[in-house]
Amino acid sequence: MQSAAIIEHIVNWLSNYANQAKSKGFVVGVSGGIDSAVVSTLAAKTGLPTIVLEMPIHQKADQIARAQEHINQLKKHYTNVEAHRVDLTTTFDSLAAAVDIGDKNQHQTQLAFANARSRLRMVTLYYYAQVRGMLVAGTGNKVEDFGVGFFTKYGDGGVDISPIADLLKTQVYTLAKALNINNDIIQAAPTDGLWDADKTDEDQIGATYPELEWAMSVYDQHTIDDFTGREREVFSIYDRYHRAMQHKINPIPVCQIPAELLK
Repeated sequence: MQSAAIIEHIVNWLSNYANQAKSKGFVVGVSGGIDSAVVSTLAAKTGLPTIVLEMPIHQKADQIARAQEHINQLKKHYTNVEAHRVDLTTTFDSLAAAVDIGDKNQHQTQLAFANARSRLRMVTLYYYAQVRGMLVAGTGNKVEDFGVGFFTKYGDGGVDISPIADLLKTQVYTLAKALNINNDIIQAAPTDGLWDADKTDEDQIGATYPELEWAMSVYDQHTIDDFTGREREVFSIYDRYHRAMQHKINPIPVCQIPAELLK
């Protein structure tokens, strides 16, 4: 993997896209995770104004610490970076109190609240983007965006551009090392940070990213009957998530009205 060349390619792509869109720069949400650290650094390297937002909602202390350290490093190395902390905890709590219709221990209710956190952050990112005439840069990678759909529809999936969506998670880690991302971020277990409990991505999905990338690479050429043991289990996990995520990436269904009914 030619990390330096890929970095240059993405930075140029970001710059060209912003210029063609007549955008002044980028807005990126920073969570303390590997993907947002890489994307915010790539955006900063364009030299265009880059706003990085930390948006905690009942966030764990280690996640906050990693996000703030990364932001401090960005500001130290890039004069075009502007940072803001928007604590959305009270906003989320008000929303949760207003819409709560059931037992918070129920899985679907908890999942709805987790997704609500992501959607509140999307609203905040677009507020800054519209006020400043900027683009919201997404932080999704290939296996999340096109493999298992591990993102929130109209949440972190609601973006203008996706700089790393053609890179697998393991490739994002390789890029992070080339970009000198803080080692605490590189070593931290991936998490979406949307739950009060400590839930890693692996806890939620049931497979590691290297395992999911393997399943993604063989998915179109094989069936579950081709595998046994752990490979069969991982293939099944990938298949279940991949089928369930199609509504996230396919166009919104439009009811086509027969022409004769419109006369």
